[in-house]
Amino acid sequence: MANTEAALKQATTVIDGALGAALVDYASGMALGTVGGGKDLDLTVAAAGNTDVVRAKVRAMELLGLQDEIEDILITLGNQYHLIRLLKGRGNNGLFLYLALDKSRANLAMARHQLMRIEADLEV
Repeated sequence: MANTEAALKQATTVIDGALGAALVDYASGMALGTVGGGKDLDLTVAAAGNTDVVRAKVRAMELLGLQDEIEDILITLGNQYHLIRLLKGRGNNGLFLYLALDKSRANLAMARHQLMRIEADLEV
């Protein structure tokens, strides 16, 4: 089992093209931990902004009457992928992992796979 800091460090070192990662509480919009980022990628601001994305999708699913769970949300930009993975399991409700990737260096399928493995080992 990995703690938050170790899991985020793993995400930014193991996943090719990773620019930054955060663990976010989408009830409050607060980043519980961040690794990476920089002046062009403020992970605290990204955490708050992506909280709105998650909330909007949850509301849309409720309005549609969908009885399903969100695995992840992908936002594709010109130069980056932004991956939001909602955590499942005991005690993880309301949390998501956020990963920003350099589109030219990342393998999206592998990034999703590795993020799932990191999630499985994460102990919050």
